[in-house]
Amino acid sequence: MKIELLYIEDCPSWERGLQNLKFALQLEAIKADIDLVKIGDDAEAARFRFLGSPSFRVDGRELWPEERQTYALSCRIYLSPQGAKGWPSVEMLREKLQAA
Repeated sequence: MKIELLYIEDCPSWERGLQNLKFALQLEAIKADIDLVKIGDDAEAARFRFLGSPSFRVDGRELWPEERQTYALSCRIYLSPQGAKGWPSVEMLREKLQAA
């Protein structure tokens, strides 16, 4: 299983997203390396089809896919049971990992 976390440096949420991802992997007993993919400019955002920071991919598939016409450096919002947050909860990640 190949796991990528795509992020931008100025995003205040990607590190919390990484922590939650690591914890979700641990709870699911999934042994996998996490590749951190830093998106540096709009050209990279377009090339990676970057949906915002943080974004999570398993085996190249976005865990929260969206249809887009344009891609840019931006932060991302996740709708959790606790409301809008800049990262998915551990439970949200566990559900997506189980489905992957």
